[in-house]
Amino acid sequence: MYKQQVIRRILLSFFIGLLFPLGLLAQNTLEVTAKADSSSIRIGEQVKVHLKATVPAAVFNKPEFRLLFPIVPDSMDHFEVVTRSNPDTLTQQDMKVLQQTLTITSFDSGHWEFPPLKFEVYGATGANSVDTLFSQPLAFDVNTVAVDTTKAFKPIKTVQAVPWNIWDYWLYMAIGAAVVLIALGLWLYFRKRPEKKPEVKLPLVTPYDLARQQLKSLKEEQLWQQGDIKQYYTRLTDILRTYFEHQFGIAALEQTSEELLKNIKPVTKLNQQRDKLRSLLAIADLAKFAKLQPTADEHEDCMHKAEEILEWTRPKEEPAAQTPAAPDEKPQPGA
Repeated sequence: MYKQQVIRRILLSFFIGLLFPLGLLAQNTLEVTAKADSSSIRIGEQVKVHLKATVPAAVFNKPEFRLLFPIVPDSMDHFEVVTRSNPDTLTQQDMKVLQQTLTITSFDSGHWEFPPLKFEVYGATGANSVDTLFSQPLAFDVNTVAVDTTKAFKPIKTVQAVPWNIWDYWLYMAIGAAVVLIALGLWLYFRKRPEKKPEVKLPLVTPYDLARQQLKSLKEEQLWQQGDIKQYYTRLTDILRTYFEHQFGIAALEQTSEELLKNIKPVTKLNQQRDKLRSLLAIADLAKFAKLQPTADEHEDCMHKAEEILEWTRPKEEPAAQTPAAPDEKPQPGA
């Protein structure tokens, strides 16, 4: 009897010794599962499927470790995926638990199997290792709505009137009142707003006066005396071209010298100064584009020609209207 007890204890200790390493091994093994809240639903009813991956912390903390959850399409055989939650990570003792929840439904009655889902694991057993784990399939019974065919059909109910309540329309009334108040406010604002007095426009500088001022400024700057020949002739011709454009409506700033000389023919006053203008433009073009160095006399002569052209084409000032004498007034003697 004593021997049997000793043998039993030895066998029990042996089995415990075998199971303990297996328990430790199970705790250090990566595991994936898929569980549903219910295995029986009605058509169109939604049910949650919980995806769960348990990873040892030592494996999870490896730099090369990555676990990819299944990519579930929106529609599969007999099932539709309604929503997906973002993967979440929890810590349980020495394990890391990654979980995600799928909300699915079905519109086909019958007994259907939700397929196993694939989890991809990188770097679990080595730097370049790639493993694939599958969850177990899930069975669902999709039932139709039970109809008692033994009972008679019920008649269709008549249309029932809903009692009128003013508070059901408070939003529309508030919008209408706001529109009326805004319209009234705008009407009062525009009614009482003072009338704007017409702005008194000051007389603008005439093209002739502007050109005279610019020529005077150009002479005072003494550009050619300082050696800036190109700038001197550029300014001089631009002043004349701007004057022609504003005074006579000729697009002088956009034309070459030859085009400008052709287009001034219809303007009698300007055409009378054609030779002076041709001479001035010729020297200016050579100075600007051919780097000609005109003499001091030629500089002065070009300025003098520009002033003569300006004075010759100066618009005539209209004489002030004279006030007629009263009928009773008699001319003074000797007047």
